[in-house]
Amino acid sequence: MSVRLGGALKELRIHLCQTSKQSAGVREFIQQNYVNIKKENPNFPILIRECSGVQPRIWARYERGVERSATLTNLSAGDVLSALKQLVK
Repeated sequence: MSVRLGGALKELRIHLCQTSKQSAGVREFIQQNYVNIKKENPNFPILIRECSGVQPRIWARYERGVERSATLTNLSAGDVLSALKQLVK
């Protein structure tokens, strides 16, 4: 799995709950993929924010402060990766 981050994309933020069933796929995605993505993009800011009861969501910040987000509620780890790739395009 290879994800190159940069260009117009300036930052990724992932919000999730530490215990909820809706965030299970996001937690699995982080366990399986975060280290590899960070190794491929060592200087790119990827922020992971955990908060009890929050709905899982990924935020992408682009040039000029433009932000887009995608909900990650009840998604599998593979679906989370697909959502990330959509925001990277």
